[in-house]
Formats: sequence, structure tokens, C-alpha cells
Amino acid sequence: MANWKFNLEQKQSMATSLTAAVAGFLVLVLIALSLFIFVRGGTFFWPQSIQAIVYQEQDGTYQSHFVKLDAKTMRVGEEILHYRFSSAEQLFSGQITLRKSSLISSETIPDLAVIELKNGGMVIAKVESIRDSDGNTLGMQEFELIQGRINQLVASTEFIRKGELAEIHRALASLDRRGVKADAPARVKLSKRFYELQDVLADVEQTLQGFVLTVAFANGTTYPINMQEISNVSFPNSMNLGDKLISAISSFASFISDSPKLNNTSGGVFPALFGTIVMVLLMTILVTPFGVLAAVYLYEYAPQNKMTALIRISVNNLAGVPSVVYGVFGLGFFVYVVGASIDEVLFSDDLPAATFGAPGIFWASLTMAILTLPVVIVATEEGLRRVPQSLRDGSYALGATQAETIFKMILPIASPGIMTGVILAIARGAGEVAPLMLVGAVKFAPALPVDGEFPFVHLQRQFMHLGVLIYDGAFHSQNIGNGSSFIFACCLLLLLIVLSLNLIAIFIRNRLRKQYAQN
Repeated sequence: MANWKFNLEQKQSMATSLTAAVAGFLVLVLIALSLFIFVRGGTFFWPQSIQAIVYQEQDGTYQSHFVKLDAKTMRVGEEILHYRFSSAEQLFSGQITLRKSSLISSETIPDLAVIELKNGGMVIAKVESIRDSDGNTLGMQEFELIQGRINQLVASTEFIRKGELAEIHRALASLDRRGVKADAPARVKLSKRFYELQDVLADVEQTLQGFVLTVAFANGTTYPINMQEISNVSFPNSMNLGDKLISAISSFASFISDSPKLNNTSGGVFPALFGTIVMVLLMTILVTPFGVLAAVYLYEYAPQNKMTALIRISVNNLAGVPSVVYGVFGLGFFVYVVGASIDEVLFSDDLPAATFGAPGIFWASLTMAILTLPVVIVATEEGLRRVPQSLRDGSYALGATQAETIFKMILPIASPGIMTGVILAIARGAGEVAPLMLVGAVKFAPALPVDGEFPFVHLQRQFMHLGVLIYDGAFHSQNIGNGSSFIFACCLLLLLIVLSLNLIAIFIRNRLRKQYAQN
């Protein structure tokens, strides 16, 4: 009979092997998840080939479309194809899901185009013709020249609207306040100039309407698109590898510099990217001093009795509280109590319109600081614990006070541990969504929290956050489970931000560790 009893060395070896296996499994899961998001998100930027397909419907009829393949999936042993297409009825991204057996033919035609519109829409079609404002039919090689002319005309209309017309409106309003009569020469002169500019705008608008790009779909129907609405035209089937790489880089640059469109399912993410970074920076500035001071008190000053042990247990348990609870606390205490009190004292003239008594980026940052505070306290205490007691005793022997010893010697040596806590806080703060939706993050914010208007940083404003954008977009996107999409691109960007912030913090921590190791 086999002897199943293990000695102590064998038990320790088994425990080590089991721990290594679990750690290895978690690392593999993390790598697989990162690769999945990287591939799906990266596909959003990479130009996909366009195909002309013919397939048979269930009723036996044949359909033809120009399509872009989103994904291939397996269902009941058969490959399922998920396509996006455009037609006169579904101009922006209609969707087809086909069994591969129903596909009659598939062909890659070089001159099929992807036409990106300024409203975030995308048209997949063949370019039939380009017509200028004089009715002349031009070739595709004239496209960039025409787009340049259109941009100049649009810029001139914006200059008139925001410059001369705005000035005339201000002057007329001033005359109204002073009670100047309607037939006064100054008012007549302004009115005459106003109508002259309106005529100029009407002429320019008529000229812009004359630039038309006509596209043809696979079933032979054509559709005119005003070129003023077009942001880019590309021919992915004619691109080589270098062209596709340049196109992908350009798409990524537009993605991080443009605003979201079509209910947060298209366009760019600049406001959300900016709001996420500002919120994380504010949160880090708020949580670091509070967390470090709390840890210093608990480890260096507080008596090591049952009360201190109870506080430590409470701090550890707070790290496990669901994040939405912090959101409810932030909304109830920071917004409705503290914010409303600030409004009554400092902004009473604006009441009942709330200034700080409404969700905003400052309350969101403060709530996230409270949420991540236990992480910073625990990591800082651990850093303080690693400083040898002999250093403290040596400092006291030289006549230094406890405060001098802590702030001039202990804290610098423990700074790598503090940075570890900050790294963990940044990672959690950047990825949380639930509390932010209660205390300031919204699906669309008309203004950034930082701009050129005094006082430049507007802590009371609501803001956009990448996590909230992903959450909101997931409920509006119909193809998130099938293939590349705007949401996966947002996930990829959020992952890159968290990774970048962590790398910066790790770099600083290693510099500090090396500096104090040498000392």
C-alpha cells in the first residue's frame, strides 16, 4: 500500500509548486486578455479590405453588397460571417450576418472606397463621380484640391459668423440698451451690413452645396453626398502595407484628438481622454498626502493597542467595499452637503443654480481619493515597516527629534513603498466607473474642465471619462460582440493609459530605490 504521508520538505515543495502554478495561470489569463483587447482594438484602426459579395436570402432571393468583414464566428458547426455595408436606405453601416453556405461569391475590387463623414458615419461604396460647384465632372485625383477649396470656403463662413456678424450683434445689443431709435443712422448702417453679410453667406453656402460626390452601391443604385460632409476617402483594396500603416497611424491620431460622434460609437475620444487624465492626476494629488500622513501616524505615533489594531482592520476592510458605495457616499456627502454649503457661502448670488452643489470633477477626484486611500495607507505602512529600527535609534542618538527623523530620513527611505501604493491607486482610479457616474462623469460634456478661461481649471464642471464612454457605448453598439469596434479601441486606449501611468510610477520608484540603496 502506498504511503501518502508527506514530510515537511515535500509539503513546502508542493505549496511552492501550487502557488507557482496559480501565478502562472493568472499571468497567462492576463496576457490572453491583453492580446484580445489589443487585437480587437487595433483592428479598429487598421484598414480592412472591402469585398463585393453576392448571397442568397432565406426566401431564395439574391442580394449583393459592398461589405467590410467585422468577424467570423462558429455556430452549430458552421462559420458565421458578420459584415458591415452601406445602401441608400442604410447609409451608415448596415449589418449582415450570414452563414458561409449562403455566400454565392466574394470578390475584392480595387476601386471600392470607404468614405468617412464628419458626423462619424461611414459609407462603403464605389465612387461614381465628383462634381464641382460649376457642374463640371472631375476625376478622383482632384479630390484633395476640391477638399482644400471647400475647407477655405468653410473657414471664410466661420470667420464671418464668429467675427463680423458677432460684432454687429454686440453693437445692435448696445444700441438697444441705450434706447437708440430704429431709424438712427448707426442702426441703419449696421442693419445694412448685416444683410450684406447674410447674402455673402448664402452665396458661399450655395457654392458649397454644388460640390457633390456620387457613390454607387452593389445593386446599382447611386447616392449623392455633399462633399462638405466628407472628412476622408480611402481605397483600402489598393493600399500596400506602408499605406495601411500610415492610414492606421492617421486613424489613431484622429481617434485621440477628435470628439465622440453617433452616440459615442464613432469618432474620437479626446474629451474623455483629457477628463480621465485630469481626474487621475487630481486624485493622486489628493490621496498621496492624506494616505502618507495617516500611515505615518498609525506606524510611528499611534500606541500599538487594540484601538490601533481596530483602525488597521477597518482600513483593510475599506479596501474591499464595493466602489459604488463610495459613489453614493460622495454624492450624498461631498455634493449635497459640502458642495451645497460652499454654494450658500461663496456663490449665493447664483442660487438656485448650483456651482459646487452638483456633481463635478473635483468631487469625482475626491471620491476616488477616498476609494484608493486604504491602498496608499497599507503600502506606505509596509514601506515604513521595512526601514530598520537601528536607523531610527541612530538618529535619536544624534539628537534629532522624532519629526525630524521621520520626515528627513524615514520617509525618503520608505518612498519606494509609497510609490507602490500610488501605482496601485492610479491603476484602480483610472479603471473605476461606477462611483464616477454618480459624482461627475457624464456621457457628453460640452466643455473641458481645463481651458483658457479664467480661472483655467474649472473644478465644478462635469467631465467625460473613458470608462464611462465604454460603458455607455457598449449599450449603443450593435456589433461589440462580433468584431472590431469603437468600444474595443476605447478599451485599448484605457489599457495603454493605465500601463503608461504605471510605468512612469515604477520608473520613479526604481530611481528612488536605487538612490537610497546607494546612500
